[in-house]
Amino acid sequence: MMLVGFLGCYGAIQESQCLLGTFFFFLVILFACEVAAAIWGFMNRDTISKELINFYDSAYIKAVDVSGSPSKDAAIKVLDVFHNTLDCCGKGDDTALFRQVVGTLCPRKSQGDFLKSQSCHDKLIELFSEKLHLIGLAALVVAVIMIFEMIFTMVLCCGIRNSPGAY
Repeated sequence: MMLVGFLGCYGAIQESQCLLGTFFFFLVILFACEVAAAIWGFMNRDTISKELINFYDSAYIKAVDVSGSPSKDAAIKVLDVFHNTLDCCGKGDDTALFRQVVGTLCPRKSQGDFLKSQSCHDKLIELFSEKLHLIGLAALVVAVIMIFEMIFTMVLCCGIRNSPGAY
């Protein structure tokens, strides 16, 4: 991304058709990759949701490991990101082990919050089923911005070509 940005900025400053053409080429490639990723993500949203749940479960198992594995701190940090982003805590099972480590896994939640908070499994499923339109809207905004980038790049490139004194 830094290389693509450099090509665009430096090509505009130097008024170089070659650099701007390369910038445009990379924008088209990135746009095609984003469209392909969006289509793949929409077609496989259930699989992505299940994989995220599996990832959450593996981090959860490492975080509640009482033997003190070296990856325990990293797993707790991963769970912290899930819990803060999705505003959830736990897998939905109210086991004795979970009640024992809940202070470590969800330090920002009080005891009353646990009664009304959803499990992270439910929140992940909800994210990919009910809030898919928000993800699609964000992808659409990025696509529109990229289309405008491509249009302005071609306008600038043609303006350089048609300007007097162009090489």
